[in-house]
Amino acid sequence: MALSYLDELISALRCLPGVGPKSAQRMAYHLLQRDRKGALHLATSLERAAENVQHCSRCNNFSELPVCGLCASAARDESLLCVVEMPADQLMIEQTQCFRGMYYVLMGRLSPLDGIGAKELQLDNLVRRVQQHPCEVILATNFTVEGDATAHYLATLLQSLGVKVSRIARGLPVGGELEQVDSGTLAQAVLERREL
Repeated sequence: MALSYLDELISALRCLPGVGPKSAQRMAYHLLQRDRKGALHLATSLERAAENVQHCSRCNNFSELPVCGLCASAARDESLLCVVEMPADQLMIEQTQCFRGMYYVLMGRLSPLDGIGAKELQLDNLVRRVQQHPCEVILATNFTVEGDATAHYLATLLQSLGVKVSRIARGLPVGGELEQVDSGTLAQAVLERREL
């Protein structure tokens, strides 16, 4: 039996992180009852983003162009490459205005229990990036078990290529996420990074 349009909407909303059946149902009811214009705008925006947003060929972040504006900027210091887990982490570091280098966004972190290994993070692209543009690599993964494991793995991999590797300082709370830290603490962590 085919799903009704409403059931299909509720099911589609469940793909969002942290959204269970009840939350998806509330969202669907709200959009249909109180904000049909918002629902149509959401649908259009989602379709446009899905069709036009890709990964930057240099930093792996989301971009509408093959090379994002940040990577194309001549004002950035190509001798520094900051590796972060997610785009939100890059945005947080940018908001501190303490880092003028380049970025590489992993789009995740090593998590064997979730089936995420080096292949899923496309670390070959990071290695190529570092080989093409030699630099100091600053590992700015989160201070979680998975983030620390990712940093350790990357440090070993990159040091084997003769690359200088540093890690942001632990001014951040252990178990904390970069996107939830105040910009002053994050700026201090970047400035006080240490070589691994």
